[in-house]
Amino acid sequence: MEDSPDLYCFLLTNILSVFSQFSANGIIALGIIILLLFLSAMISGSEIAFFSLDHNNIDEIKKNPGKTGGMVLRLIEKPKWLLSTILTANTVINIAIIILSSFVMSKLFDFSDHPLLGFFIQVILVTFLILLFAEVLPKLYAKQHAMRFAGFMSLPLLVLKNLFYPLSAILVYSTNIIDRRIARKRPNISMHELSHALDITSDHDPEDNKKFLKGIVQFGNIYAREIMKSRMDVVAVDISTPFKELKKIILESGYSRIPVYNDTFDNIEGILYIKDLLPFLEEKDDFNWQKLIRSSFYVPESKKINDLLKEFQEKKIHLAIVVDEYGGTSGIITLEDIMEEIVGEIKDEFDVEETIYSKINENTYMFEGRTLLKDFCKITDTDYAIFDNIKGEADSIAGLILEVKQDMPFKGEKVNYECFEFEVDAVDKKRIKRVKVTILKNKK
Repeated sequence: MEDSPDLYCFLLTNILSVFSQFSANGIIALGIIILLLFLSAMISGSEIAFFSLDHNNIDEIKKNPGKTGGMVLRLIEKPKWLLSTILTANTVINIAIIILSSFVMSKLFDFSDHPLLGFFIQVILVTFLILLFAEVLPKLYAKQHAMRFAGFMSLPLLVLKNLFYPLSAILVYSTNIIDRRIARKRPNISMHELSHALDITSDHDPEDNKKFLKGIVQFGNIYAREIMKSRMDVVAVDISTPFKELKKIILESGYSRIPVYNDTFDNIEGILYIKDLLPFLEEKDDFNWQKLIRSSFYVPESKKINDLLKEFQEKKIHLAIVVDEYGGTSGIITLEDIMEEIVGEIKDEFDVEETIYSKINENTYMFEGRTLLKDFCKITDTDYAIFDNIKGEADSIAGLILEVKQDMPFKGEKVNYECFEFEVDAVDKKRIKRVKVTILKNKK
């Protein structure tokens, strides 16, 4: 404790003499340190900004690229190169900050009599400043403003990518070598193989358990378009529908959420929640029910349902509008549709049994043309993967036949594939209504 006054005097004396001893070189070095701290902060923040961009952000950038959108997309196309550039640049800048700060400190203070204090200021304090101002704060900001930050840093990162190309190449190629060595040791098991493994498990395992496990295995491989309800089967109302007629539609459909469109189903205005309508059931026919419409959530046909489930949970919603690549409405998908892919068909006391097929005999079925291939495979106990080579973009039995024929078939026309014979039983100018399916031989 006796040394404390001497320590205080030492600090006070040195601080007061800073300005008198501070040379031009010291001022330049301090300015460079501040600049480097700013650069380190920007680069650290860009790491969080770029790797926080989700599919919705990327889709938005593709639709409205602006001045920086193209550069952002170029960077995220090669995430390894982006990350190696960020890490290399940050390391070089932080080393420069430490060297320059040591130089400035040595010019301002003489720590020969107080080596512990010198260590604290030159190492611990400088490290703390780097962590606070060049790591923590910028990353917190970048997380909240990911798209703006990524756009701002896209050009500097492209410049740094070229500048540090040799060092980044060493990092990328070395990690590729490690990845390949790990990949050799890791068993490469496909989803199809996992499903097959479940099929050949012990007969003592209940069938429901097998279906449940297969649902989990295949869950991450299913797209929204494969399980959505097509636009032809969706109950929706025009925004100009009178209140009296709206109530009638609601009673007949029995749904708790109904899409509302303006003129055409491609122009969705929002979703009407029936629970929002309950307090106003006694209102007059001129009641402005349109004010109760909630905003709708849109997803592309190519959305994986495991990602969509997470978004449903985060946004606390149960229904999404599925759109195609041109922005047209393809149909809707609900939380129940997603859960049914794991646990099987979910029915309650309000569900109306909808007949999409009938079984004529042991090997013959009659299906609605709109029946989804996923449902067809469940009904006939068929592996969905067998249609991968021919189904293209088709998701229904009718779509599968059109994909094979590349033309509208006539009534009675047949299409054979694997052990199935698809015969068109009813068709009009626009669509295949009904298909007769015959199993030609027992499936293995």
